[in-house]
Amino acid sequence: MEHNQQRAAFLQELWQRYEALQLWAIEHWPDPAHPLSSADFVATRRELLALGEPRPSARQDAAEPAAGGPQYESLNPTPWP
Repeated sequence: MEHNQQRAAFLQELWQRYEALQLWAIEHWPDPAHPLSSADFVATRRELLALGEPRPSARQDAAEPAAGGPQYESLNPTPWP
């Protein structure tokens, strides 16, 4: 439970810092002919929101690496030959 609270607190602070960075970047963008907008940050916001979701895994019950589980799990499909 404490781990989840720490994770939530971390994500909340990360989001607040990112919002501040986004505002700073928009205000200090050096090219007035092509100004930044919040739409330029959509992909990054999507990635940050994905941090709060459970990791996709084929084996949800797999042990952590410290408990003898795999250290690496490839999430990318094998390319077509």
